[in-house]
Amino acid sequence: MYAPERQQEILRLARDGGRVDVVSLAEEFQVTAETIRRDLKALDRAGLLRRVHGGAIPAGRLDFEPDLAERESTAADEKDRLAKAAVAELPSEGTMILDAGSTVARLAAGIPLEASLTVVTHSLPIAARLADHPGIQLHLVGGRVRHRTRAAVDAWALRAYGEIRADVLFVAANGFSADHGLTTPDLAEAAVKRAAVAAARRVVLLADSSKYGQEHFARFGDLNDVDLLITDSGLSPEDAADIERGGTEVVRA
Repeated sequence: MYAPERQQEILRLARDGGRVDVVSLAEEFQVTAETIRRDLKALDRAGLLRRVHGGAIPAGRLDFEPDLAERESTAADEKDRLAKAAVAELPSEGTMILDAGSTVARLAAGIPLEASLTVVTHSLPIAARLADHPGIQLHLVGGRVRHRTRAAVDAWALRAYGEIRADVLFVAANGFSADHGLTTPDLAEAAVKRAAVAAARRVVLLADSSKYGQEHFARFGDLNDVDLLITDSGLSPEDAADIERGGTEVVRA
């Protein structure tokens, strides 16, 4: 099969399934992963696909949102490094908000047993992880639970965040950049994230480097709303310097 034929078939698969991944395509077409990456790059340049971590989605799919299981397995090593770096940013005491997100969930799992903190979260998985932690006073924010993220949204959640003031928020985003700010695919989830940002004195963004420059449908803040970005070394020193010039400290774990 010639490259244009293979690329046309890749485009069809992406439009039919909403997403394609490098490993599956390499097996499908019996070529190397590097060949598939070149195909995806060509389709991205042509404006037909948009490359994401590990694969691509059809152009224009700003509402694409992987489910919880897929997010847990994507960039797992990077997320573990981010979570470890985030533990160093935990307050010695006081109150923190934990946003819904796979990297934030890893941070929750890494909170030391000797920690003595008040934690507020609208994430069911994170609440389940912390329910038996001996040193944490846990507050679970209620609302309609989104099946894709297991996060509470809508009026109840917004009202709860409007009534508190926390020392620090650890927040997740599907995309971040100086131009487009902080974005996520769902408007309801974006509204809760926005309320959580407003409720915190300090905001720490946990986002692996593949999300840099990505833009999704719902915007919930500016990058300069973030005091500290914890990301991985895939973010170039030049991009990190650009972000820091905007007032956000960057840690590349």
